Amino acid sequence: MALPESVTIVDVGPRDGLQNEPNRVPVDTKVALIDSLAEAGLPVIEAGAFVSPKWVPQMADTDAVLARIKRPPGVRFPVLVPNDRGMAAAEAAEGVHEIAVFGAASETFSKRNINCSVAESLERFRPVVARAREHGWRVRGYVSCVLGCPYEGAIPPEAVAGVASDLYAMGCDEISLGDTIGVGTPLAARRMIEAVSAHVPVERLAAHFHDTYGQALANLLAVLDLGVAIVDTSVAGLGGCPYAKGASGNVATEDVVYMLDGMGVRTGVSLAKVAEAGRVISAHLGREPTSRVARALQGAAA
Repeated sequence: MALPESVTIVDVGPRDGLQNEPNRVPVDTKVALIDSLAEAGLPVIEAGAFVSPKWVPQMADTDAVLARIKRPPGVRFPVLVPNDRGMAAAEAAEGVHEIAVFGAASETFSKRNINCSVAESLERFRPVVARAREHGWRVRGYVSCVLGCPYEGAIPPEAVAGVASDLYAMGCDEISLGDTIGVGTPLAARRMIEAVSAHVPVERLAAHFHDTYGQALANLLAVLDLGVAIVDTSVAGLGGCPYAKGASGNVATEDVVYMLDGMGVRTGVSLAKVAEAGRVISAHLGREPTSRVARALQGAAA
């Protein structure tokens, strides 16, 4: 198996993980979570989103969070920006140097999630990406439903490749490919990456796999073998998808770090420290981490 020597882990827990929480998470708690993840060695931490507070109230205080987090050298803090209004908010906030735009490979999911077609979403992102590039900011492009859609079922790899190619051509530095509802299996994941990497360099691709059916680690291993070396994770396995009943969060950061440590792949992340960050945020939310590794470590320490 051909594995990368090192992997960049992007922890999306503070945004993708917390955005669907039913009860408000205070600014102090979000800041503490982000600071603890940076202390654990995470090189990229998704810090929030400039989206409509009507639809995503949990992210309404992103500007306050950005104003208070510590910023260790070399750590990136991207924020989700869906449109011109969100971009204006990002420009007015403190310390934004990287944004993310969020599209889909499924027409139905795009219309249900962001109220426009895939083609319309790409046109909406174009001026946002252009403005970010003028500022010298990095841009991530997300593609959701790359291995399945709650409305359309399986998604052809060619459809994913088309959206990813358009995002890359408009100026996205990195394309994150999301199995939003966690239905993918290793061979499907490989075929999807093979299709996309024919249009976008594999070193610009990130794997963003949810763990609904327990396949995320296997899927990651399958695409690491193809040269993918950027992995999106969520501390304690936080998150889910409001448009897919039963969908669980992104693969847990603790589980991915444990796997990569065991294979000798460098991440720069302290398993003990990220597990502690997961325990603290889970306790605040009133539940146990979904991470199997976090639970095992907690049991061993008892």
